[in-house]
Formats: sequence, C-alpha cells, structure tokens
Amino acid sequence: MNKLTEKFFEIAPYGYFTYQEVATLFPESEDKRYGLIKRAIAGGEIIHIRRGLYCLAPKYQKKSVNLYALAQHIYGPSYISLESALSWHNWIPEAVYSLTSVSSGKSKEFKTPFGAFSYNRVPQKVFYTGVKRLTDDVGDVFFMAIQMKALADYVYVYKKNWAGLKPALDSLRIEPEEFESVTLDCFDLLIENYTSRRVRKFLNGARKDLKL
Repeated sequence: MNKLTEKFFEIAPYGYFTYQEVATLFPESEDKRYGLIKRAIAGGEIIHIRRGLYCLAPKYQKKSVNLYALAQHIYGPSYISLESALSWHNWIPEAVYSLTSVSSGKSKEFKTPFGAFSYNRVPQKVFYTGVKRLTDDVGDVFFMAIQMKALADYVYVYKKNWAGLKPALDSLRIEPEEFESVTLDCFDLLIENYTSRRVRKFLNGARKDLKL
C-alpha cells in the first residue's frame, strides 16, 4: 500500500481528503507529493474526484462515502436541493441520477467517478434559510433543504410558472398528504427569503392552497 494511502486510511474517517491535507502530512517538495498521489491513483488505491479532491478506493474505505456530504466539498458553499432533496425526503418516487444542489456561486456541473453533481445558483437573502445541518452515522456532515425549499428552488431553476400546488402534484407526482407537515412558519420564512417573483408567487399560492 502506498504510504499516502496508508496515512489517509488511518486518519480520513469519511474516505475523502484534499490536496491541502496531503501537503500538511507530507511537507516534502511539491513534486514528491504529486508523485505519491500519481502512484496511488495508478495503483487503484485512491480516486481523483476533481482538482485538489481525492477519495480512497472502495476497498480501502471504512464506510461507503456519503455523496451528500461529498457534494459540498466538490463545489461550495452548497446544499442538497431540487430533485435530490425531494427524493431524500421521499416526496418524489423517481430515482435521481444526478446529485442536485444549490450553490451560492455560478451554476456548474461535475462528472466524477461517483456520478454527476450539478449545482444551480438561486438568489436568496440568507443562503442557508430552510436548510438542515445533518450528520450520518459516522459523523460526516451534510446540508439538506427542507421539502418546501427544495420545491421553491425547483420552481426557480426550471422556470416554472406555478401559482399553487396542483402543477407540482401533477408533474412531480407528489402525494397530497406529504404537505400535511408543512407549517405557516415555514412559508413565512421562505417567502421572506426569496427575491424571485416567480418563487414568491408559487409559495403564496401553495400557502393559500393549504389554507395556512
């Protein structure tokens, strides 16, 4: 096993690590560090995800990589939203083949050995409003949009001219009872946070549909 792989097998509980961490652990010349990385990749011991971000190969991972947590390291600040968040909350039945996030930066998409990661910019007053900070069973952190925020982001990104819930129910096949847990406070929080007229129109219409 490459000594770089050995080191990160010991100290990388989530499986992924950055070039900055490599530089801290191996303060030799940059050429030597890149030599270690290249040999580990060639030997199938680590995987190159994107510039400056790597992951232990599956056979060296203590636990499968949490892709929701990995997403924010690929490009951030970001949080899981849109179809991926709706699927995670079990609001939509379809499998999601690209992990979808909202970012505060420019919209981007990355093709990685773990699949496609897409990021869309959505203008907001406070970026993490309506986003929950969650941890998995090994303590890795990820950020997940609540259900109505994921829907609001969906309306913005896909330019939906929805004035209420019916189009969402029809096109996304969301069951009506899923909205029973949505509160007035949730709508107040989100309506105040979005600057898009289209999103605010949808949220106000959805609130009226739910008689909140």
